Amino acid sequence: MNDLTAEWIAKAEGDYATAGRELRARRRPNYDAVCFHAQQAVEKYLKAFLQENGADFPKTHSLIELLQLVVPLDAGFEWQRDLLIRLERYAVRYRYPGESADLDEARSAFKAAQAVRRFIRQRLAPKE
Repeated sequence: MNDLTAEWIAKAEGDYATAGRELRARRRPNYDAVCFHAQQAVEKYLKAFLQENGADFPKTHSLIELLQLVVPLDAGFEWQRDLLIRLERYAVRYRYPGESADLDEARSAFKAAQAVRRFIRQRLAPKE
């Protein structure tokens, strides 16, 4: 694994851990942050996969745009499309006044991120 890929993964893991901590918080949990960091973790994992495979990618928060770049490298990613569509809206949806996530939505976002994270980590694992 190259150094930049490892850095993308470290950043992704930071977002994933933050989402998990906020989801488990007993006092004043921030469900908006769970959703945002779940999306961010997956975005960075997609970028890690692209980086590891030598693919160029734009500065974007669109998971679907990244998916379109990933699928030619590994068609198996197509199975993640529904989860990515669900997560994509969290890049900005709860970042501003007017809407807030609830516990159920936060759980759903984290579960989706967990599934995509597992999928991508398997693909980034060293081949023996």
